[in-house]
Amino acid sequence: MSLMRTPDERFANLPGWLFTPQYVDINGARVHYVDEGQGDVILCLHGEPSWSYLYRNMIPLIAAKNRVIAFDWIGFGRSDKYSELGDYSFAMHHDTLVAFIEQLDLRGITLVCQDWGGIIGLAVATELAERFARLVIMNTGLPTGDRPMGQGFMQWREFAERTGRDLEPGRLLAISSVNAPADEILAAYDAPFPDASYRAGVAAFPLLIPLNLDDPGA
Repeated sequence: MSLMRTPDERFANLPGWLFTPQYVDINGARVHYVDEGQGDVILCLHGEPSWSYLYRNMIPLIAAKNRVIAFDWIGFGRSDKYSELGDYSFAMHHDTLVAFIEQLDLRGITLVCQDWGGIIGLAVATELAERFARLVIMNTGLPTGDRPMGQGFMQWREFAERTGRDLEPGRLLAISSVNAPADEILAAYDAPFPDASYRAGVAAFPLLIPLNLDDPGA
């Protein structure tokens, strides 16, 4: 396994991003998270092909009365990135989240999750139920491989498989939004990926959804 690390200067002066980076080592990879405020734990998990920047406007509001933690999956944001698609698996992401929760000894968690943040986060919440208090579920689900995925998802999966590492988060956000964000916001979503070599995690995520009962994660 070969790890890559996005240069820190890529994250300088991003609009709305004023948070101090925090890191924890998990199986040799540096995993980034934001940790703001005090009180009940609100754990925010992003999806594909985003990073914790997604929650930039929510973090200050939540942190006014709670402890908000926004985590970057390996392959995204300021977390380290494996260079090869084969290094990404459902189990790797699942085990990373479990290790993160246990290392920080998070309890009474309110899980805020969308997209892949829910696909993995909800599975972990059922396994570590004693650590979770509430679920806030947005645009996600728990695919189990026992029923067909919708046509829309299969079209997205086929597009992602064709595009591979050329899938640029900013461009995808621009073409999929009703009102495209400003150019500097789109650039912030691209900040973790200086070039295509950093985007193995982006390319891999859509291919990890279990489609059959014997697929990992089902």
